[in-house]
Amino acid sequence: MLSEIDRVFVQDHLAHPRTSELSEVERQQYCETIKQLLKEKNAVLVAHYYTDPIVQALAEETGGCVADSLEMARFGRDHPARVLVVAGVRFMGETAKILTPDKTVVMPTLEATCSLDIGCPISEFSAFCDQHPDRTVVVYANTSAAVKARADWVVTSSCALNIVEHLMDEGKKLIWAPDKHLGDYVQRETGADMLLWQGSCIVHEEFKARGIQDLKAVYPDALVLVHPESPRAVIELADVVGSTSQLINAVKTRGEKRFIVATDQGIFYKMQKMAPDKALIIAPTAGEGATCRSCANCPWMAMNALQTVAETLKAGEAGEWLGNEVFVESELAVRAMLPLQRMLDFTATTS
Repeated sequence: MLSEIDRVFVQDHLAHPRTSELSEVERQQYCETIKQLLKEKNAVLVAHYYTDPIVQALAEETGGCVADSLEMARFGRDHPARVLVVAGVRFMGETAKILTPDKTVVMPTLEATCSLDIGCPISEFSAFCDQHPDRTVVVYANTSAAVKARADWVVTSSCALNIVEHLMDEGKKLIWAPDKHLGDYVQRETGADMLLWQGSCIVHEEFKARGIQDLKAVYPDALVLVHPESPRAVIELADVVGSTSQLINAVKTRGEKRFIVATDQGIFYKMQKMAPDKALIIAPTAGEGATCRSCANCPWMAMNALQTVAETLKAGEAGEWLGNEVFVESELAVRAMLPLQRMLDFTATTS
């Protein structure tokens, strides 16, 4: 699970979120530098929905993409660029490398990780699986390459229900890792026999049911959108439970004009772009009543700043990426690709 040092780091970020101190001129200069270097290095920028909106906008402007972790990897696999610049967290870079072993995959910092990844170390998880050899191992995409390689299936939040239902139909009993809240949601929705690893997303875990209820009292017409990595009490208040892409689609397609959103506030960039006429309210993570506030922003995602993207590309000018390149040992990548491919094949036939 998370060490006390990691937990203090995240809690400090949630209480005092970092904001860019760049001037408008500096932002423009960094953007122009990055655009030029992407061309020179035959590189493409792919960014997660939870990164800085400036980075997301730059990815789209330069022919890259903004997406969830799996779509980021698929986009990079299919794009002709030889270098993938992954603005996200480390498991996303690893997934991109597994799907595209012949390309160079770099990240603004390899220190950007995830509480779900940290909370599921391979040695402890492998020992847990060994204790239950009769169970099929299903892991969420938010895990290391080593944990994926130990699994039978990889799932995302958008396909987890369908895959678990499929495995239930085959009479499988499951081990689920690492997110206990998402696992609990899937278990309740499907009735599957699942042993849950006790990990959690420390950002989603901060959302408070009381705070959402208080907001609903003020905005009774608002639709509540919740990511299933949130606690059960928060999920039970939701009008829509879904992955990042599913929540964005709900804002775009639903007729309601106001939404209370319980996920990382980085998602607002894409929501507002897709539905500029809709009002978005971030769900609170602290306080009561009129003092409710939210700092729902992953501290590791926040490491993907314009400065670090530019510095990464500059380092590559000399042909060396100075500690920013993602490597996955070839044998491990082959084993991790097996459960990923099962998911890709399954979703290709059911979408």
